[in-house]
Amino acid sequence: MLVDAHAHIFPQVRGLIGAGPTRSLGYGRIAIGAEETQLFPPYGEKTAFTPEMLVANLDWAGVERAVLLQGTFYGECNQYVLEALERYPERLIGAACLDPWVPRSRDQFGRIIAHPGFRALKLECSEATGLCGLHPEARLDAPELEWLWEEVEAAGWTLVLDLGAVGSRSYQTGAVRAIAQAHPELRIVIAHLGQPRPQVEDDLKLWRLWIEQIDLGRLPNVFFDTASLPAYVPGEDFPYLTAARYLRQAVDRIGPAKVLWGTDQPGLLSHLNYPQLVKLAQLHTQFLSPREREMVLGGNALKVYGSHP
Repeated sequence: MLVDAHAHIFPQVRGLIGAGPTRSLGYGRIAIGAEETQLFPPYGEKTAFTPEMLVANLDWAGVERAVLLQGTFYGECNQYVLEALERYPERLIGAACLDPWVPRSRDQFGRIIAHPGFRALKLECSEATGLCGLHPEARLDAPELEWLWEEVEAAGWTLVLDLGAVGSRSYQTGAVRAIAQAHPELRIVIAHLGQPRPQVEDDLKLWRLWIEQIDLGRLPNVFFDTASLPAYVPGEDFPYLTAARYLRQAVDRIGPAKVLWGTDQPGLLSHLNYPQLVKLAQLHTQFLSPREREMVLGGNALKVYGSHP
């Protein structure tokens, strides 16, 4: 079974990051502050990625299920995701979105967790596109957030963290280690395999920071997804051999049971279509045994997020 552990849906782009508000412009284009960019291919008149578009891509590529994540870049879509989960309960797994650094965030989380459907909480911490760009002093290990880790752990949910670029303010490896050790029943998934890229590899200090973060996977409750790896090696094309090498280096350090295949669609569809992304994942995991490939390409995601509501 193939499970994409990192996908997005949204009726429109309507978010806020450090660079300013984000909004849909149509035909896959968006505005980020005063700048414009092509987010994904011009699939339709609106810059939207609906549950139906996602499921059609899953069917096209032979992928059984997908995990829906959210963040400040696209804008909070909690109700939209819940409705999608109701329509496609056998195909989609959902994570809620929360900004824990705004006033009354605990009340907001209480309302979120009261509704069945979600199985995870996603915090888009990235300095460039997430919460640390909006809250420069934000720390995951701040005492005022202890309630959140306790409640996510008690609910049996998974915590998903995008920690942003290596060396940035949001790259809080030590804080995540402290949370994971204090809450051993809390499953934590770090997105984007910690964001390895050639610029990081060329800087010994940054490379050590990446290795340090990957080694969090040696803790029993910390995992990584592989979303967006091709986007981190600009100038390369299929089969993205550098991305394959980063994946193998991570697996060699923490083992195949700690890695979940994910794409970050629709954003990564600007690089490859969805069947090509599936083919790429299969190529990049050829060094594994058949059982280990099954784990990385789907089994681990079902274990981490749960195979049933």
